[in-house]
Amino acid sequence: MNLRRGLATTVRRASGLTDRMVPAQAGVVVLIYHRVGGGSDSVVDLPVEQFRAQVAHLATHHRVLSLDDATAALAAGTPTDGVVITFDDGTADVVDVAAPILADAGLPSALYLVTSAPDAGVLPWDAPAASWAALADATAGGLLTVGSHTHRHRLLHRTTAAEAADELDRSVEAIAHHLGAPPAHFAYPKAVPGNRAATAAVAARFRSAAVAGHGVNRSARQLQRLRRVPISRGDDIATFAVKAAGGLRLEGALRHFAATPRYWNRTT
Repeated sequence: MNLRRGLATTVRRASGLTDRMVPAQAGVVVLIYHRVGGGSDSVVDLPVEQFRAQVAHLATHHRVLSLDDATAALAAGTPTDGVVITFDDGTADVVDVAAPILADAGLPSALYLVTSAPDAGVLPWDAPAASWAALADATAGGLLTVGSHTHRHRLLHRTTAAEAADELDRSVEAIAHHLGAPPAHFAYPKAVPGNRAATAAVAARFRSAAVAGHGVNRSARQLQRLRRVPISRGDDIATFAVKAAGGLRLEGALRHFAATPRYWNRTT
């Protein structure tokens, strides 16, 4: 554990040095959240007050964009500088806790939903899921956009073309049926890019697709490989500010490089 912590500290310091040598350019930073106030011991389950502080920072220091507006600007080649708030999976606390905090601040966000979860009541790892009724209520105000995170949180790097199409189509159909419109956006589970067939299937169905990687998104070429920055409870407000500004790019690149080998034998 000490070795792992020491390595993480070394990478963080090296990444900070790289940021000072090559400052981040203007562009769109996409943040990844998972849970807020869920009561679990997960590092991606943020305490409510920590999330409130981060929302206050974003409201004060950044232009917060909807995912629709950010991707439209990238597609049009319009110079855009801002932050997009996204959530993965669809736990109940996202709509019960996080969404009201964002609504009070008037900030838009997006949720990449595992669409089997609302009917099952839980995510594949037993975290409580938001219901379709709660999701419909949360999206009614226009501040929350729902995208796809596959139907069963299926990793797409080892699927056949038929398996990938099934995961994507079931997800699209569920969101369209329950929330009134098909999703325009997708995020790869575990930020692991799909194989060639899956990537083509995603591109045929969604206006954007997200993976991982610290830094900014600047062009239409990135729409099917949007960089997203993970936020965890270990991020103090200073670290969060650096991430929201597009920093720690070296750290993000190393995390992205390690993702596929780490999850190679996983299916969900």
